[in-house]
Amino acid sequence: MAETIALFAGGPGNGEMLRRLEALLFAASRPLTEAELSARLGEEEDMASHLRQLQTVYANRGVNLVKVADGWAFRTAPDLADLLAEERTQERKLSQAAMETLAIIAYHQPVTRAEIEEIRGVAVAKGTLDILIESGWVRLRGRRRVPGRPVTFGTTPAFLDQFSLGAITDLPGLEDLKGAGLLDGTPPDGFTVPVPRDDDALDPDEDALDDDDSVTSG
Repeated sequence: MAETIALFAGGPGNGEMLRRLEALLFAASRPLTEAELSARLGEEEDMASHLRQLQTVYANRGVNLVKVADGWAFRTAPDLADLLAEERTQERKLSQAAMETLAIIAYHQPVTRAEIEEIRGVAVAKGTLDILIESGWVRLRGRRRVPGRPVTFGTTPAFLDQFSLGAITDLPGLEDLKGAGLLDGTPPDGFTVPVPRDDDALDPDEDALDDDDSVTSG
């Protein structure tokens, strides 16, 4: 720390210059050249010297000041790179069909594939439900007590977190949708927005999932 203070106090105004230089480099979204830094800071003579001083200050820290092509930038110290290594799930934008399917599940759960298709008026494309389940927003709930015992779907706590909902009942109702301009004109007679629920209790016409229920088909 004493060494750092000494470097920043290298002369009249030197400490302030290094602070300003440090701030610019930290805030930059790309490496900055000496010419760009000089223009921003009004310092034409000693920019290279200031950069070397700042580089020395950060030599043994978690981030280092490094020369990148013809510019300068802060980078994680090479020996700490493993701390920042992590597996990341690549975010994929949901298709319009997937968003519609997700909305139907959220409002009408528990709901089967056939019921989703009836509401949308078109077939659910192969893989759409798999994507929603893989995202963690949709889960298998149970099986409907009808011929074929189709799987029923519902939303998850991750769905609430993704859309900043405290509870499933915070989904917009009819008046909210009108206020947001999502329903133009007067809805047809009998049009309602169902009150959603996402509890674990099975409906009277639902059975618990079988042990091998791990796929969306059904």
